[in-house]
Amino acid sequence: MMVKRIFKGLGTEKAKIEIDLRSALRRRERLGSPDILTILKSEIQRAEKNLQRVDEFYRKNLRFRDRLSDRIAEVGGSWVFILSFLVFLFAWMILNSLILVEKAYDHYPYILLNLILSTLAAIQAPIILMSQNRASKRDQARMEIDLEKDLRDLHVDEASHRILLELRRDLELVKKKIGVK
Repeated sequence: MMVKRIFKGLGTEKAKIEIDLRSALRRRERLGSPDILTILKSEIQRAEKNLQRVDEFYRKNLRFRDRLSDRIAEVGGSWVFILSFLVFLFAWMILNSLILVEKAYDHYPYILLNLILSTLAAIQAPIILMSQNRASKRDQARMEIDLEKDLRDLHVDEASHRILLELRRDLELVKKKIGVK
């Protein structure tokens, strides 16, 4: 997993969260104020930082040709490109069929236009695929971090549930001691 190489030490998160929750419970017993919400906020902030680090990691190592292929894929997959290319195609056909009838450089079957379109498609397709491959690797890393965040959240929920069970048990003991049902 690529994320494991990027972020070392995320495997210890479960133990750290349980320790944080236990220390929060001890602080709450001493101070009378729950700190569990601050722990949850810090976990959310940590996950957001990790997602930003993935994006930074993939952006900083891009070579010029990688940035160029991303830009070509961005432009080539836009409506602006499609509409402007349609305008170019119609202008080519009108120019060669109606305006330059006698001196047209590409007559009706538009062989030159066909060659230009084929060349453009042959060059543009692999460039877009390169960009999509990089994006899928980045998305995979983000999904792995999301999974780890979800697992951390699950561990927080488990630890919170244990704390609630301990509180319930303590409440039952207090009720027994004072004689309340």
